[in-house]
Amino acid sequence: MKNLSRLMFAMLLVLGFSNVNAQDDNNPWQFSIGVNAVDFYPTGENVPLGDYFDEYFNLDDHYNILPSVSIISVSKYMGDNFSFGITGSVNKLDSYGDSELDDLSYYGLDGIVKYSFSDLLNSKKLEPYLGAGGGYSWVDKIGAGTLNGTLGLNYWFDDHIGITAQSTYKHSFEDYLAKHFQHSVGISFKFGGKDTDGDGVYDKNDACPEVPGLEAFKGCPDTDGDGIEDAKDDCPDVAGLAEYNGCPDTDGDGVSDNKDNCPNVAGLAALAGCPDADNDGVTDGDDKCVNEAGPAANNGCPWPDTDGDGVLDKDDQCPNEAGTVANNGCPEVVLPTPEVQNQLTEYARTINFNSGKSSFKAGTEPTLQAIAAILKEYPKANFRIEGHTDSVGSKSLNQRLSDSRANAVMDYLVNNGIPAARLTAAGYGEDNPIENNNTRAGRAANRRVEVKLVKE
Repeated sequence: MKNLSRLMFAMLLVLGFSNVNAQDDNNPWQFSIGVNAVDFYPTGENVPLGDYFDEYFNLDDHYNILPSVSIISVSKYMGDNFSFGITGSVNKLDSYGDSELDDLSYYGLDGIVKYSFSDLLNSKKLEPYLGAGGGYSWVDKIGAGTLNGTLGLNYWFDDHIGITAQSTYKHSFEDYLAKHFQHSVGISFKFGGKDTDGDGVYDKNDACPEVPGLEAFKGCPDTDGDGIEDAKDDCPDVAGLAEYNGCPDTDGDGVSDNKDNCPNVAGLAALAGCPDADNDGVTDGDDKCVNEAGPAANNGCPWPDTDGDGVLDKDDQCPNEAGTVANNGCPEVVLPTPEVQNQLTEYARTINFNSGKSSFKAGTEPTLQAIAAILKEYPKANFRIEGHTDSVGSKSLNQRLSDSRANAVMDYLVNNGIPAARLTAAGYGEDNPIENNNTRAGRAANRRVEVKLVKE
């Protein structure tokens, strides 16, 4: 019994200096007392100890049970379903597998980290758990360290009292102490509930455990004292009416202040409590023409027609330049004739590049200058520069080559006075042949650049 006293003292010291947090959210500590049984038989060792789990439940032949309180444990919760505990136990051994012993004393001091599966089961009563840890066990006066694995179950009658049953396998690190099982059944108590906010409502029953509140509202506050708890009060800092979820209606227009953009001036519910003097759907505060109806898109004012061409500025793509309705308020654009387009095509198809590259061959610049001159004659027209190749080589290589050649022509034109905004460039690789790629002449024709008018 002297050894057991020492074990209990050591257990209390370890728990006293631990930095872990709580047994569960409401009750930090768990204290258990009960009886334990030590069984050397089903541990996988030689006769007389049997094989693993052979006669695991043979209480009469193999269990060593001291008929009194023989195991005590205390544990503390660490968070995320983990808890840490210390267990002290005492027993008398009269059975060693199939052999008999002369009532040898048995003492154990073990630490355990447990993981609870109660959240997985979504149960407040059933709490299965797994544990792992280690400790020290003495038989008579000889002791050895053990590595432990535990399977257990708590069944809680209420928030504080329950029954605990567990089975622990102890793997000894010394030959003189055989591997064995220790089973236990006992009564458990959870305690240590707290009142974090000090409002007289314990955290387990407090819907607002970190904010002082009223018992009538399960520990939640009513800051403005209007009889509506803050969680349900849309205006928790200002006393209001229940019909407006705790908010006032200062201007009496039927729109509560928290939803009223003009809380001190009576207005319309459709306009979030703001007035609209000219009834144009734009609130007076946002209306640049308070007494003259106009669209919201123009801040409540009528649309102007700055250039007087009959196309309102909102629809006029050239609001400062008179144009035609057909051309969205802009002057009509002069576009190249089909004859001019054909001329561009002929010039573009004679642009020559160095083989497999996007650099121009010598003698190509006059052609490029001719194209630039034509494009300058139509300053309102936009053009797309297309690059094409024959089918020789890989498709991906041809695509890249056609892209780079189209962009090379575009760069030349931009550098020679054509605004970049009027031009786009795209490569089409070998996808759009104009001749048969099976002939030399056809392939030559397919290696080309085209300059096309972009029609709006």
